[in-house]
Amino acid sequence: MSNSKMTWQAFKDQLQQYPEQILQFQYAADKLVAPSYHITEIKQAPITSVDCGGKVNAWTEIIVQLWEPEEEQTDRAMAVNKALKIVNLVESNIDLNPKATVKIEFGNSEFDTRQMYPNEFLLEGENLVINLQPDATQCKATDRGMTCGTPKTKTLEIPVAMEAGQSCTPGGGCC
Repeated sequence: MSNSKMTWQAFKDQLQQYPEQILQFQYAADKLVAPSYHITEIKQAPITSVDCGGKVNAWTEIIVQLWEPEEEQTDRAMAVNKALKIVNLVESNIDLNPKATVKIEFGNSEFDTRQMYPNEFLLEGENLVINLQPDATQCKATDRGMTCGTPKTKTLEIPVAMEAGQSCTPGGGCC
């Protein structure tokens, strides 16, 4: 899978295909999460928002949090089947929405903590490398022909330069 938001079910399906592989996460070009990482939690976040056009939006995200200990504890990352055991433990306690969008949360001393999308799964020898793609801010109103709450076709009026002695007043059109 590539360049699209992955569902929780699709993410698990990918992992289940490669249970014996070593699970690696690439968070930037040629940068892997340290092999001694831990999956510290898996959280389900139902989100309700109102966009700038006044429309209510709702979706669910499942966030897998990775933590890199300060001291490297091992030189080999966990196998996929160990990660799946953690998933099973979580799912034995809470019902995770299979259609939720998956994000991986990670940061270290060189990389500010952020949530990223699993972009693609790459088989590299014994490793299953999940290439992460940063999230991006977007205007949801553009789906409805709006640009941040205003119609796309609206043109902005640019005020004519003021002559000496004129001042800008509220409602005067210059601000």
